[in-house]
Amino acid sequence: MRTLFSVFALMGTAIIHQAECQVTPIGPKDFAVMAWGSSPSSPDQLRGMQEAGLNISGFCRAEDLDKVRAAGLTCFVRDEWINAHVPPNLPSDSEIREHFAHVKSEIGDNPAALGFFLRDEPAAPLMPGLGKLATALREAMPEKWPYVNLFPYRVSPDRLGTRDYDSYVRMLVNTIRQPFLSYDNYSLVGGEMLDSFYTNLEIVRRLSLEMKTRFWNCILANSHFNYMEPSDATFNLQVYSTLAYGGRGIQYFTYFSPTIGNYRLAAVDQFGNRTATWDMLRRINNQIYALAPTLIQLHSTGVYHYPDVPDQAQPLSASKLIESVEMTQRYVRPPVAGRFLIGEFEDDRQRSYFLIVNKDLKNSFEFRIRLRQAGRKLIRISPYSGKEEPFGREMDWLAPGAGILFRVE
Repeated sequence: MRTLFSVFALMGTAIIHQAECQVTPIGPKDFAVMAWGSSPSSPDQLRGMQEAGLNISGFCRAEDLDKVRAAGLTCFVRDEWINAHVPPNLPSDSEIREHFAHVKSEIGDNPAALGFFLRDEPAAPLMPGLGKLATALREAMPEKWPYVNLFPYRVSPDRLGTRDYDSYVRMLVNTIRQPFLSYDNYSLVGGEMLDSFYTNLEIVRRLSLEMKTRFWNCILANSHFNYMEPSDATFNLQVYSTLAYGGRGIQYFTYFSPTIGNYRLAAVDQFGNRTATWDMLRRINNQIYALAPTLIQLHSTGVYHYPDVPDQAQPLSASKLIESVEMTQRYVRPPVAGRFLIGEFEDDRQRSYFLIVNKDLKNSFEFRIRLRQAGRKLIRISPYSGKEEPFGREMDWLAPGAGILFRVE
């Protein structure tokens, strides 16, 4: 039995560890943490978004920029004129330039304006017109970004308006010249993540590397249709998988619960009240902020799955770092076999890193990693403090959907 002194000592240690786990927010151009949807005008709601760990409040009105800035956030301005003149019904080039010059005079150099919302999920034939808007935006305000978000890959070619998904994604860089790829994919159904989530990551990662541009993933943060209700596990799996694939932005669909259909359990409900999802969102965002300073220094070198390999993905046998991973459970009858993915990275000093992700949304696993090169050791990057620490004690467990980032020494 522990003495009272030892209990107080443990409590003191916990308090020290909590103090060490304070993380510093990172800028949206380094790593985006965004609420997908309309940005609120309420200062209280904006402060709540910042407290939840967001750095982009969504799509705001120009007149709300000072409120967004006061809350420590940024946003993409949703301009009524742009929305009223969507492709293919665009005015003349001179009218477009004149409008953006007027907008520049209104918003000035307000740093809360990250850029301008242009379109969500456009078909390919709309891309040239959106490119004209983006060009005029760059001419007037070179530091402001256009925002266009793409369909998921499973959308039919008829709806995409082009023969294949690769061509569609490339248009975001080649035609609109957006400095990041952005797409959505919601695949949480019946207690499982559908393989289409990983296949979309495979495609976007490959094109991101090819075109030397970052990518943002828009993930499910509410429940609607027959999608699963949010949990720590669903946030873990979507976020850590994106990080393992080299993603540099997470967008949450949605932060506010829409007032239609069976939408529910977003971070804030239809009455403006925080739900249990708000705390889940803050927990995973704190982990993003802890890991992001390391992740933004890394270059993705490969992603591998075990035992099942989604379409277009690679098996663990192709890994350059990992020989095998053994996953086990305790007190489970019958035991469940582990499923995981591993994203591998290098930094500018050619040091090796990898991020292992538990793909199971229900089960925790103890794991043991065998490296291809014997004698090397693992350094864990804490998801709570962001600091490097020796791998030991009870660190060899993965919660449902969770991931751990390692440096190989």
